[in-house]
Amino acid sequence: MSIPASLALDAYARAAGIGAGAPAASAGGIKEGAGGFGDILKQALDEAVETAKAGEHKIAATTSGREGNIVDVVTAVAEAEATLQTVVTVRDRVITAYQEIMRMPI
Repeated sequence: MSIPASLALDAYARAAGIGAGAPAASAGGIKEGAGGFGDILKQALDEAVETAKAGEHKIAATTSGREGNIVDVVTAVAEAEATLQTVVTVRDRVITAYQEIMRMPI
């Protein structure tokens, strides 16, 4: 199953926009308050969970006959899949970066 390019681009754009609201560094070079790397990852994971829940709600609504159509279900599932692939890619990059740091000589 392939994912439409527009859904993948939307998922990547949302993931890239998460860190845009990070506060600027103070005069001492330390960021004030929230907005660190951990917060960005938490936002990304929260968004991935919400996207998956939205897809599940669309599926439940369509299968129970209350509302919706199959196109909305397929779109919601594709969005959830693209978001999950983005999260997995970020996770893999973080692990690779950690491994590279651990291989550095002291």
